[in-house]
Amino acid sequence: MFGPLETGAGYWTPLVWVGSMVVVVLVTLVIRGLGERTAKNTHMKGDPFMSGNPEVSKENSHVRAGNIYWGFLKAMEPYYKPLMKWHNGNVNDYVLMFIMVIAVLLLAIVLPGVF
Repeated sequence: MFGPLETGAGYWTPLVWVGSMVVVVLVTLVIRGLGERTAKNTHMKGDPFMSGNPEVSKENSHVRAGNIYWGFLKAMEPYYKPLMKWHNGNVNDYVLMFIMVIAVLLLAIVLPGVF
C-alpha cells in the first residue's frame, strides 16, 4: 500500500517525500527559533524603509507608471498613437471588437478558401 510507485522514469515513494517535508519543516523551525525574539513595537513598524527619512510624502515617494514604462512607450509610440484615438473607455465597445475579431477568426478557420 505504501510501497514505491513505479513510473516510466523511476519510482516515487510517498513516505520518503513525507519524511523529507517533515525534515524541511523542522529545519525551518530551528532556523526561525534562532532569530531575534524581541522587536521594537513602534508606530512605524511595517512601513517601507525610505532611506532613513521618517516622513516622506506620497507625492515624493510615488513613482508614476509613465516614468517606469517611458522607454517601452516611446519605442511602441507608432503602434499606440492610432490606438489612443479609438480608446474611449467604454467596455461595451471593447467587447464588441473582441466578438468581431473572434468571428473573423472563426470564419478564417471554417472557410479556409475565403482568406
